[in-house]
Amino acid sequence: MFKFLFMTLLIASASGAAEGPGGYLFVTFKGESTPLTEQVYFGLSRDGRTWEALQGGRPVLVSAAGEKGVRDPFVLRAQGGGKAYLIATDLSIHLNPDWGRAVRAGSRSLLVWETADLVNWHGPRLVEVAPPDAGCTWAPEAIHDEERGDYLVFWASTTGRDDFQRHRIWAARTKDFRTFGEPFIYIEKPTTIIDTTIVRDGGRYHRFTKDEKYKAITLEVADRLDGPWQDVTDFSLARLVGYEGPACFPLTDAEGRTRSWCLLLDHYSKGEGYKPFVASALEGGAFAPASDFQFPFRFRHGTVLPVTTGEYERLRQAYPPMPPAP
Repeated sequence: MFKFLFMTLLIASASGAAEGPGGYLFVTFKGESTPLTEQVYFGLSRDGRTWEALQGGRPVLVSAAGEKGVRDPFVLRAQGGGKAYLIATDLSIHLNPDWGRAVRAGSRSLLVWETADLVNWHGPRLVEVAPPDAGCTWAPEAIHDEERGDYLVFWASTTGRDDFQRHRIWAARTKDFRTFGEPFIYIEKPTTIIDTTIVRDGGRYHRFTKDEKYKAITLEVADRLDGPWQDVTDFSLARLVGYEGPACFPLTDAEGRTRSWCLLLDHYSKGEGYKPFVASALEGGAFAPASDFQFPFRFRHGTVLPVTTGEYERLRQAYPPMPPAP
């Protein structure tokens, strides 16, 4: 009897541990140098600071759909768990290096993968979301709307109605990432804006966007996704130029409690990939550069997803990492 109880407790303990905080999954892409560098790469980290490249540093997901390239991948969990979605820009600059064409006559669709375990992915499928006169559908992201009970999916598009003069942030709503509502302008400013990401903390939404007025990142806050949004005037990185592709995630302790927040910004103007900035809290936007992050290669515009211990181990086993860089 004692042996049976001991084994029962051991199994229950192991099962519980497998569902505890285990680390972080990074989804990213490498660049335009080959057809395979514009695909989806995975990184894995225990602490969110020291990263290793999975699949031996090779792409994990490859698209043969649409323009046969993948950029700006974004991953999120479905509300209630049990599934996750990965959405991305349908674009290959390596295969078609004409940025003008990409802006004016690019794909109006998202690439969508889905999974139940972060290891076995189904897709990609192309889902058209942008308006008929859109010239592109770039850097898509999504967030669950607590009030409406659906997902707000948003991206950057130019449109023919103003001769493709500037990008706006468009959005559409969905419940299943298969059927989308009518697209609408979500953010409009006097100048081009791209690369929006939104995180929720303490009942408030925090929205980072690249505004081409200063070629820098802005920060806004709101109680609802529909707004009204207010500028955070003391945002410490508001005049940091040459960065784009913001990705923000909590740095937690072993019990899953948020200790600080990391904002990753792609230093595209220098070709250096993501640079980390850390703040003790999102409120006020007091971020400072961090020097203790290590990446196995130059991570580009992507996103970070916290994973459980069980998910961490399954990912590492399914996609063994590459040896660490010297």
